Amino acid sequence: MSIPNKKVVNGWAMYDWANSVYNLVITTTFFPLYFISVTNAKFGGDVVDFFGWKLTNSVLYDYALAFAYLLIAFTMPILGSIADTRGNKKNFLRFFTYLGGLSCMAFFLFTKDSSLELAVLYFVLATIGYCGGLVFYNSYLPEIASIEHRDRVSARGYSFGYMGSVLLQILGFALVLGFEAQGLPGDLAPRITFLLVGLWWIGFAQIPFIRLPKSQPAADLQKGSVFSVGFEELKKVYAQVRRMPVLKHFLRGFFFYSMGVQTVMMVATIFGLKELKMEQSNLIACVVIIQVVAILGAWGMARLSEKYGNFRILILTVLLWIGICLCAYFITTEKQFYLLAVGVGLVMGGIQSLSRSTYAKLIPETRDTASFFSYYDVTEKLSIVLGLFSFGYIEHLTGDMRSSVLVLTGFFAIGLIWLFSALRKQRRLAVAENAPAQVTETI
Repeated sequence: MSIPNKKVVNGWAMYDWANSVYNLVITTTFFPLYFISVTNAKFGGDVVDFFGWKLTNSVLYDYALAFAYLLIAFTMPILGSIADTRGNKKNFLRFFTYLGGLSCMAFFLFTKDSSLELAVLYFVLATIGYCGGLVFYNSYLPEIASIEHRDRVSARGYSFGYMGSVLLQILGFALVLGFEAQGLPGDLAPRITFLLVGLWWIGFAQIPFIRLPKSQPAADLQKGSVFSVGFEELKKVYAQVRRMPVLKHFLRGFFFYSMGVQTVMMVATIFGLKELKMEQSNLIACVVIIQVVAILGAWGMARLSEKYGNFRILILTVLLWIGICLCAYFITTEKQFYLLAVGVGLVMGGIQSLSRSTYAKLIPETRDTASFFSYYDVTEKLSIVLGLFSFGYIEHLTGDMRSSVLVLTGFFAIGLIWLFSALRKQRRLAVAENAPAQVTETI
């Protein structure tokens, strides 16, 4: 089944190519490792002083990310509905792209002699730019792909993102090895990589800016202030979701398993660094493996969902995530970490892509796509806030990251229960409406 309008679809997917370098290079690999290294050098250990507050650098990292996602969770519903009612979602996509890209470039200024507080501010702004752009990027999916093509189009976006980010990751890795061989300052290669992230993000984003169609306002009459319209749109989406039992139960499951997925992705390298004492170069290579395998995962899950249905494959994927978390609690060697990384890559690409396309299938036909996807994104962002905060807080209390990993297993288990419930609701609804079997099994 070929995808129509490939020029627009590929242009849309290029935004994933552009902004995924933030997710890989900044939050997953180079920046967390660099952050731990610089703060260790600055404070002579892993306990830092942040506005007079003494805490572990890895806990500060978790809290800073959680704070950024909390801010975006409260602002995105408003901005998403504004984009729908004003028909200017591409302008918002541009704004958040430049905010995120320029903030990443500002990391070049972060050294052991600079302000920790300012570096955290740049980190928060970069995260807001990344998350904010995703709301408007995701909201284009129902506009450019019919319901039968959304799994594949969503998977194409994630595949583009993984391929693009791996290329820049390899370039950054080569810079690190090259600078070490030449005896150059150890902090210069990652700082240059941060500059490249911003340039890559802003540069390649120009392709979707050109190819994506201009969105049309969802409302002919735009009365009231942007804030009042925003809250009204949010209330409308919430009211619609409450009346759609399958969508409602899916979102509850998505909320809980996202607490686990996103937290694992953001703390994996710090876990390897602090718990297994792995070399930074080995951790970077490990993340490259995860990204390459994730391309196959996103592609494979899309094909399996066409045959077995979205919910069945999501349930299988969450079960695999539970197994991964349990294994992570017990691993003690680098070889085990590499094997686990392959498993993470397979399920990471699949669950992200399939979650987005499942939601796109479940929402009603509407012009309020940004409002619906801002609702989806706020669900994910709040789950990240709770996941990261829980992970950091438990480590803060116990001094042990492994205890935090066990909590993630519980989040996945709750999400699994809600996915089973959504599947059961879907079957009951199909029977009640006497729907054909082929229709009931598409989701």
